[in-house]
Amino acid sequence: MAATVSIDSAGARDAAPQRAGAYRYIKRGLDVGASIVVTAVMALPVTATCVAICLESPGTPVFCHERVGKGGRRIGVFKLRTMYIDAEENMRDYLSPAQIAQWESEHKVDNDPRVTKIGRFLRKTSLDELPQFLNVLAGQMSVVGPRPVTAAELGHFGDDLPEVLSVRPGITGFWQAYARNDATWESGKRQRMELYYVRNISAGLDARIFFRSFGAIFGLTGK
Repeated sequence: MAATVSIDSAGARDAAPQRAGAYRYIKRGLDVGASIVVTAVMALPVTATCVAICLESPGTPVFCHERVGKGGRRIGVFKLRTMYIDAEENMRDYLSPAQIAQWESEHKVDNDPRVTKIGRFLRKTSLDELPQFLNVLAGQMSVVGPRPVTAAELGHFGDDLPEVLSVRPGITGFWQAYARNDATWESGKRQRMELYYVRNISAGLDARIFFRSFGAIFGLTGK
């Protein structure tokens, strides 16, 4: 089903709901300001983490994963590497058939053996997402928004896809802050939560999501 979904950017933009008011412009300014501060403050800690990643397992410490951004455009989303360098190419060497099925369905695996020790900590705290502030500075993402998905996951949104693609994806979002591992594609809860955000976007909602996301960091709820 996912393979037949069109991500034509023009079609997605034409179907996007019209957002009245100045918040969309204010939001971009807040995104840029927050990203500059975080990038400056976290530069040394991220550099040290990159060294630790390379010491534990050879390979580049940062990787770029192709996702779908606003208007259906393909974007490269940056993340600190949390897996062994050959984790995707040699997936069957690490995962059982049941784990492969879970990966293909949800794009995540419980107790994934491909994740390094440092990677587990980064995922638990969501600190592996820090390089995405560079994506925000580039205008590809927002600090808060629907999480960027792969082309293969677009089909889960069905007829609501153009609406989801009408906003920039976020480093954190309503689904990630309020449900995280409890909302799946299969149940439909993740789709409903992402759509709720798009349809109710506001400064207040963004603020609640932003501050609640700290709970995911200190509560170690990531996977």
